[in-house]
Amino acid sequence: MTTALALDAAWIFAAFLVVVVLAAAGITIRRILLDRGGGTVECGLRRPGGTWRLGVAAYGADELRWYDGVGVLLTPEKILSRRALSVTARRPADPAEAVRLGPGMMVVACSAGEDAGTIELAMGEAALTGFLAWLEAAPPGSYQRRAG
Repeated sequence: MTTALALDAAWIFAAFLVVVVLAAAGITIRRILLDRGGGTVECGLRRPGGTWRLGVAAYGADELRWYDGVGVLLTPEKILSRRALSVTARRPADPAEAVRLGPGMMVVACSAGEDAGTIELAMGEAALTGFLAWLEAAPPGSYQRRAG
């Protein structure tokens, strides 16, 4: 009876291990597919009153697409229009945030337009430089509000 129980436990453990390996492979393949398009950086996102969520930001011509770090879908969870996005403040991550985000992260408060409100993005120094350059490199006239 004990050998049957040990054999059942071994099969359950093996099945669990296969599920964990398949999940890790799925997340890895998703990240490779996201990085394939280029212009991706590690980026944390926090909405007002929320907690930090780790993920990946991908630069597009007119938008910043944010993907959750452990999701399975290839669709972005948050899309921020470059026209509506503006930096309102930036600071180093405080020690409590650094535990979740990692060392050396910078936090950028952004106004994302009337619809999205204010959000915070966390990224490394080099990624922040790229983000600010991307914002400033918008085509001429793209920040002019249309009367209407």
